[in-house]
Amino acid sequence: MSDDRRLTVLRAIVQDFVASEEPVGSKGLVDRHDLGVSSATVRNDMAVLEEEGFIAQPHTSAGRIPTDKGYRMFVDRLADVRPLSAPERRAIQSFLDGAVDLDDVVQRGTRLLAQLTSQAAIVQYPSLARSSVRHVELVAMGPQRVLIVLIASTGRVEQRVIDSPTPIDPSLLADIRARLNTELADRSFDDIHDVVAGLESQFPPSERPLVGVLLATLVEAAVEQVEERVVVAGAANLARYDRDFPQSIHPVLEALEEQVVLLHLLGEADATDQVHVRIGRENDVADMVETSVVTSGYGPGDRAVAHLGVVGPTRMDYPASMTAVRAVARYLGRILSEQ
Repeated sequence: MSDDRRLTVLRAIVQDFVASEEPVGSKGLVDRHDLGVSSATVRNDMAVLEEEGFIAQPHTSAGRIPTDKGYRMFVDRLADVRPLSAPERRAIQSFLDGAVDLDDVVQRGTRLLAQLTSQAAIVQYPSLARSSVRHVELVAMGPQRVLIVLIASTGRVEQRVIDSPTPIDPSLLADIRARLNTELADRSFDDIHDVVAGLESQFPPSERPLVGVLLATLVEAAVEQVEERVVVAGAANLARYDRDFPQSIHPVLEALEEQVVLLHLLGEADATDQVHVRIGRENDVADMVETSVVTSGYGPGDRAVAHLGVVGPTRMDYPASMTAVRAVARYLGRILSEQ
């Protein structure tokens, strides 16, 4: 049996099983696909595929279904992730271009990904640790209260309110703002602590109490782990795949409520143009071994500042899910670049 024909048979089994949810037999494959061989030859090919662990027989007298190994072979041998059609691109662009700020962008992107794939969608907010400073704004909110606004290159906005130990002088506040923006513009958030370390000593002693509180709060806003925020949409979509979770779908749904689990599933951000697929037991989260996870990094240019992806059963339409994940990641990256 040639490897090419065996791969063609495996691909046909995966496609039919994903579409029908029913075990696939040799006769059905011959009827639905132009394999160019007889049912007997296909049965022989299926026997070899089963022996090698790519397909399995769920019960006696049934057809065959793909195993995790079979899905992995199918995904690895995809020639390429198909491009979106022109109407699909226009629909995505129209939906995302209506966003008014970063929160809206992330929320819309998550809902869109869930709608495109009929899976559970996960989108991580851009990480401050991978962002640079665009602007620092200081706004007097009263005689002794200041709002600190820290704006990142990715559109993330962190805000803090402090109580000043002394009455606020507007000219001093303007001076601090100017110096901060001069020193911090385009600097990494990881550099903020070191950059502002010596700034307090540049002010007269009478001004240092306010300067010290402002700088300490600014550093705190930069280093806190609040940036690891994740949005989930479409978890209810998984209910329609109840048959794909023989034990119970509830552990999967409960896992999707855990922020730590979601971040673990998304993985570490890397190049923006790569789509990663983890199938079944390739997921090392115990409650996710009956799922597949498709992820990609996104961000301005070719550097990922966050991840997004979808979670669904292993009986997933991998080409469509991979296309949707890559497309939404690219659109979100483009929006961040334009902000």
